[in-house]
Amino acid sequence: MTRKAPAIVILGTGSLATARKIQQLYPDALIHGLQGRVEDVDRSYQEFGATVRQLYLQDTPIIALCAAGIVIRTLASLLLEKGVEPPVLAVAEDGSAVVPLLGGLAGVNLMAREIAAGLGVAAAITTSGELRFGTCLLNPPSGYALADLELGKRFVSDLLAGESVRIDGEAPWLADAQLPQSDQAQLAIHVGCDAREVSAHELVIYPRCVMLAVTAVVPELATVVRDALRSARIAEPALACLLVSDSLMADPDLHAAAAELGVALRFAPAAESASALAAQALPQLLPPQPVNEGLAILVSSQPIDPLQIGRARGRLAVIGLGPGAAELMVPAVKAELARANDILGYETYVRMAGPFRADQVMHCTDNREEMQRARHAFELAAQGRSVVVVSSGDPGVFAMAAAVLEALHESTDPHWHAVDLEVLPGVSASLATAAQAGAPLGHDFCVLSLSDNLKPWSIIEKRLDLACQADLALAFYNPISRSRPWQLGRALEIVRQHRLGTTPVVLGRDVGRPGQTLRVLQLQALVPEDVDMRTMVLIGSSTTVAFDRPGQQPWVYTPRWYGHKP
Repeated sequence: MTRKAPAIVILGTGSLATARKIQQLYPDALIHGLQGRVEDVDRSYQEFGATVRQLYLQDTPIIALCAAGIVIRTLASLLLEKGVEPPVLAVAEDGSAVVPLLGGLAGVNLMAREIAAGLGVAAAITTSGELRFGTCLLNPPSGYALADLELGKRFVSDLLAGESVRIDGEAPWLADAQLPQSDQAQLAIHVGCDAREVSAHELVIYPRCVMLAVTAVVPELATVVRDALRSARIAEPALACLLVSDSLMADPDLHAAAAELGVALRFAPAAESASALAAQALPQLLPPQPVNEGLAILVSSQPIDPLQIGRARGRLAVIGLGPGAAELMVPAVKAELARANDILGYETYVRMAGPFRADQVMHCTDNREEMQRARHAFELAAQGRSVVVVSSGDPGVFAMAAAVLEALHESTDPHWHAVDLEVLPGVSASLATAAQAGAPLGHDFCVLSLSDNLKPWSIIEKRLDLACQADLALAFYNPISRSRPWQLGRALEIVRQHRLGTTPVVLGRDVGRPGQTLRVLQLQALVPEDVDMRTMVLIGSSTTVAFDRPGQQPWVYTPRWYGHKP
């Protein structure tokens, strides 16, 4: 499995030079700097602890340029059993020390050596096995899987106690290890895909060298696959991937089976049989072993890299960035941006979503090219790429989610309909503004766009009048622009037919972005000149009230009760 790009976390400008040196070793790594203390970084954060814990839970390798104790105390509440954590390292601010803390089975000592070499210092490796043998036997390289971690720990303990070992099978990464080898040793490192009972005297490592070709999804597919491997006397951890006809790409049972087996799914054009499907994907290997018409096993002499076989199912995520502040972006959106190959959207929003790695492609378009953007996104995703379409706020509120679904609805291309499509929410501008003011939308409310680009103004007037009659609090998107200078004035005329002049109004401009402003006033004082296209307008219902708070704009809320207070 390919290691994720690490996050380099710093607390001040004194660490920046060292962070830049480390970033040269890992070009995809992003430098995270404490907001207000350090500038010119890839990402800013407000709280060290919350940031590091979030990265840890996302299985992101962490390189923290600070005291080791700070990192230990930060992550103490999250520590689980050994073997499930990402690499975590503490590096001295001046680069004079590199200390691996967590992730011994995830390659942390290898990272420590890489960083130390880049900084011209020695890594503080304390793992006994690595110090003695020059390698972590319990962390085989990518393409190999350890059979039993607990038995493996005992095995290494026996080696450290003075036992010798022999190697059965091909283990090229151990060629330079300082292992006490003997052909007559009782302890053995066995490398192979054959199913076998694991004993305390063996360290069993499975090369992921087996692929199953599938042309038909049958009930209980995961069980059928396991039975086929068992009949062929192949260990299940040796399974690298399932290769499947692309006509089955969207089959939910197939994806459930792959998830249960813990293997990658790859897709290729349909073939006459599973054996033919496997042969066209890896023609240089031994002929596949057919299990039945819909299933065939292919065994390679070397680990199989799933990324080199067929293609992945394309993914398209429509995301909401929230109002603009990084801390108001939901974690699922951040994770989606990190995994994306392509990012599409209005240029302003795409820039807000960054920074991006060198291998990520930005496709920036004008804000009016929504359908063209949606179709382009499906074309890219249908090629097996991971694609993100960016909206500000929430993608389902006057944003790209509807356009993407409309493009899919109109399409008859089966490759588009096979794309893994997901809509991820964001904090909308109306909710972000309301939160700054208190709870003006605390009861039933109506959200309206005053733009008549996509709907007639007569419809806007009718909906606004009915919403006012229903005594709903109101949120206006796109309230005014140079091409629509008069609509807000007309909208206010309609509102004033149903609301008292003392009704609270909240104006939030660029909420969640630098230079944000918030203003609370009464409806009778509101004029169109107070508003521009970047302003969110919230107008209360008949029950909405405002009251003073020291040194700031008044609190505004709409009670949850209606009519008489309970």
